[in-house]
Amino acid sequence: MDELKTWFLQPALVRLAELAALFVVVWLLVRLLKTQVNRRAADSDTRYRGRKSLDVAGVVLVTIGALILFRDKLGSLSVTFGLAAAGIAFALQEVIASVAGWLAVIFGGFYRTGDRVQLGGIKGDVIDIGVLRTTIMEIGQWVDGDLYNGRIVRVANSFVFKEPVFNYSSDFPFLWDEIKVPITFGSDHDQARAIMERALQDIAGELPASSKAQWRTMVNKYLIEDARTDPWVTLSFNDNWVEYTLRYVVGYKNRRGTKDALYDRLLRDVSAARDRVRFASSTIQVLPPEGSGAV
Repeated sequence: MDELKTWFLQPALVRLAELAALFVVVWLLVRLLKTQVNRRAADSDTRYRGRKSLDVAGVVLVTIGALILFRDKLGSLSVTFGLAAAGIAFALQEVIASVAGWLAVIFGGFYRTGDRVQLGGIKGDVIDIGVLRTTIMEIGQWVDGDLYNGRIVRVANSFVFKEPVFNYSSDFPFLWDEIKVPITFGSDHDQARAIMERALQDIAGELPASSKAQWRTMVNKYLIEDARTDPWVTLSFNDNWVEYTLRYVVGYKNRRGTKDALYDRLLRDVSAARDRVRFASSTIQVLPPEGSGAV
């Protein structure tokens, strides 16, 4: 019995040592190749994708090596693995859902690194996609506009099955944005419209050519209308003022800067109109309560 036990343990220990040696060799090889990728890659996106591909290749090589080394034991272990699988699946159902979510992200095209998304209630730029979690550089919250707030958030990949995934940059890397400008009723409204159309054309008029090409790709790919991507000024009014809406297409990372440029241009151009065009505003007067004696 002791001889049989010794006979069984010795090959197993040898195989474990071989597996450990294989792991070390693969790890050193992956590390060396990552160094070469960091040196030769032209940009950060290529470097990131190269390093991730090498990590996956290393895991695959070690897994294949383990299967080859212990191939004669797989039959006897299959029953044990089968009994354990049910318990593991129940205990690790969230982990399994995250792995399934990772496969859906990789092969389903939900998003990729560099995309701006809203996932699990978090909005930001995807900076890493792991097997279990997606890492996002968050935007917004206490910071106005689509700017980074400094928080790095890791969201379980299982959320792609639980909530909608909003992608701001996948097939159409532009957004429609608009600002509303109130103008008094007594202004020269033809001149007001001309001021706003010139401002829109000068600041946001360069994007329509590229956005039109991207939108045509969207129209060919999906059942969607051929929407207008040119800058557009529309007019409405209420009891207080005339309201112009400036609608335009902007890169998904340039909303804040484009609005700043538009507002600055409109302030200067309206001031130069010498009261022929005037901004409208509401005035609130706070009165003291009756009988307080305040004047």
